Amino acid sequence: MSDKRELKEVRFDTSEIRLRDNLVRGAILPQKIAELPRNIIIEGNTTIEGAVYGHRIEIRNGDVEIQGAVFAQNELYISGDVNAPVTFRKSVGSANSVVSRGASCRPTFASDINARQVSLRNAFVAGSIYADEIDIENCIVIGGVFATTEARISNSIVGTFNTPGVQLEGTVQLLLPSAFTIDTPRTNPDTRLFNLSLADLGALYRGMTEDPQSGRIAMNLQTDEIKSNLTDHEKQRTLRAFTVIGKVLAADLIDTDRFQNHFLLTAASLGPQMLKTYDLGPNADGRPTPLDRDHIRDFFFKLLDGRIEPRHIDATFSLSNLAN
Repeated sequence: MSDKRELKEVRFDTSEIRLRDNLVRGAILPQKIAELPRNIIIEGNTTIEGAVYGHRIEIRNGDVEIQGAVFAQNELYISGDVNAPVTFRKSVGSANSVVSRGASCRPTFASDINARQVSLRNAFVAGSIYADEIDIENCIVIGGVFATTEARISNSIVGTFNTPGVQLEGTVQLLLPSAFTIDTPRTNPDTRLFNLSLADLGALYRGMTEDPQSGRIAMNLQTDEIKSNLTDHEKQRTLRAFTVIGKVLAADLIDTDRFQNHFLLTAASLGPQMLKTYDLGPNADGRPTPLDRDHIRDFFFKLLDGRIEPRHIDATFSLSNLAN
């Protein structure tokens, strides 16, 4: 970021704070009751090194980084006009909503999001999303999508989802073997569900040839569903698991550690805890492949966009080979 001037002795208005071309060395927290309803508007080119609390936090222009935790009493809102990076290094929360629907911005959340409503487009979330209602489109969520009421997942890669009801649209890919709902998922004619738990993500990340025993698994919401009836003294509830765990258990007889998936996903989810850049080994050109947040985010968006496409797994295997 360019030309930031450090905020030192500045008197903030009790109703609103506006930041542009600023470096804030500390936190922006209310010091008295009158400051609790204060709105924070960030107009671009700003870094805040501490935590932020505001009634409404609005980001109107990009090149923004907030290194501490963020909480908005009413709403955290990223304007649809933002076309530069927006990064949250630690957890983000709101008593109401977290919204980013811009087409030209890919906000990065390096930890969890917790709110009543979450609506994101083109976002990278290194942690999980916890909310009553969740709506994501063209997003990467390394952790899980956990909604207490309803979730809509469109053209996204998520670790897993667990929600009473879910709408699946476009191509949805899971990083973990299973996902869970109570009601039957609602789908469109073009909905496709894939599982990446046995894809050789490490080789794809390095630009190398995938392991012949690896691959993406096409899931069928009918045949890959397992129903469990949960009962207590008064109620009975059906839990639906959509899982490829049987295939994964069979593949565990093979050395899947060489796929490096666990290492890649763990590095992605570490977010702000990564104190240095690691490498995943040499790439196709023999050079080290850096393992940091920016490279991991770019890789998963290429996977999402179809610029990188895993091979489809061969569902056949030899029992004699497994015995050997």
